[in-house]
Amino acid sequence: MESVAAFAWRLIDNVERVIVGKRPAIELLVVALLCDGHVLIEDVPGVGKTMLARALAVSLGGSFRRLQCTPDLLPNDVTGVSIYNQKSGEFEFRPGPIFVNVLLADELNRATPRTQSALLECMGEAQVTVDGVTHPLARPFLVLATQNPIEYEGTFPLPEAQLDRFFMRLRLGYPSFDEERQVVTNLRRRHPIESLRQVVEGRLVPELQQQVWEVHVDDTVQDYILRLVQASRRHPDLALGASPRGSLALFKAAQTLAAVSGRDYALPDDVKRLAQPVLEHRFIVSPESSLRGRTAQWVMDDILRETPLDIGERPE
Repeated sequence: MESVAAFAWRLIDNVERVIVGKRPAIELLVVALLCDGHVLIEDVPGVGKTMLARALAVSLGGSFRRLQCTPDLLPNDVTGVSIYNQKSGEFEFRPGPIFVNVLLADELNRATPRTQSALLECMGEAQVTVDGVTHPLARPFLVLATQNPIEYEGTFPLPEAQLDRFFMRLRLGYPSFDEERQVVTNLRRRHPIESLRQVVEGRLVPELQQQVWEVHVDDTVQDYILRLVQASRRHPDLALGASPRGSLALFKAAQTLAAVSGRDYALPDDVKRLAQPVLEHRFIVSPESSLRGRTAQWVMDDILRETPLDIGERPE
């Protein structure tokens, strides 16, 4: 797994030159990239969500586009459209912004459900079908969607089935005093993104994704993953727990985090670190529990506390 670890750490170190003090979040973003997954970043404005996406694209040497989601955005504005060429007498496909390596879908919940569905279909199938013709998307392909958790006026919240399509959900949070001082110092002359350069070959990502599958996951660790997911489905504060897609995502993420750490085997600590970003957004807290102040994060912490690593026998 040396090649995966070397690739990941060069990428993480380079992105951290722009996004100061958020190394854990950058590591998780790279894990999602190597899992061929997509990421929902839910945080307040101004904490570096757009810069994170740009820095990742530059570091990979890949293409980047920002899609500003608004209520008047149409599905064709995302996927592309066929236009009739009078000279050739044929329809020509004009690709939309989805044909890119890294797409930032800014404020996704401001787009209408129809447009959200068009984008999420591309995420799930890695292809676009327009007028009966299928067009494959670029490789690697990563969607970073953002949401503002504070302001909900004029938004269209993502349904649970669409949230489940995201591999993980991240939060960046405000920087500490020293980190923010470093940010201000870095911006005295010009933005660090302007001097950022490519450090890895993005075309290698599909090959590295295949290598990740070779990471060994012991039965004890695998059963621990399944116990966490099963516990979410039985938790009294949840109306809906994690789906089987969540189990697969947590399993694959544990393999990838192990590979990024230079190991060819996954540890229970890998699972514990990944449980919150991979599973939490798949939970639906019951209305009565919400009134008592229960949140998905509280439930996830409770499940991790109460779920043993090994109970000696597998559940039937």
